[in-house]
Amino acid sequence: MSWDRNIVVKSNAELALMREAGRTNAIALQTVRELIRPGVTTAELDAAAEEVIRKAGGTPIFKGYPGPYPYPATLNVSLNEELVHGIPGKRKLKEGDIVSVDCGTLLEGFVGDAAFTVGVGEISPRLCGC
Repeated sequence: MSWDRNIVVKSNAELALMREAGRTNAIALQTVRELIRPGVTTAELDAAAEEVIRKAGGTPIFKGYPGPYPYPATLNVSLNEELVHGIPGKRKLKEGDIVSVDCGTLLEGFVGDAAFTVGVGEISPRLCGC
């Protein structure tokens, strides 16, 4: 078995850009996390993340992702039993929901990508495994 890894050692400047892409993505996710409460729509979460990314000079990496139907949003927001890639829209968060949010940021050629899952308000111990 042969492994062709083609590892490219990054310069200090490239590492700094990678950190900035990750930092911008983290700020977008923190902004979204602070908005999560009953009554907020998944579209509102999406708009907040996009605003943070664009103000930093970045591009939402998921938005327009190619395919038969290009991905229409900045975030993937999945509620409850949805596995992944929930498209933000008019759905309102409800007390007891479990929400997963995934965000990707392209900044000067480098990508920051992260996700989190959190309960909305009080959630059932059965759902959270508490």
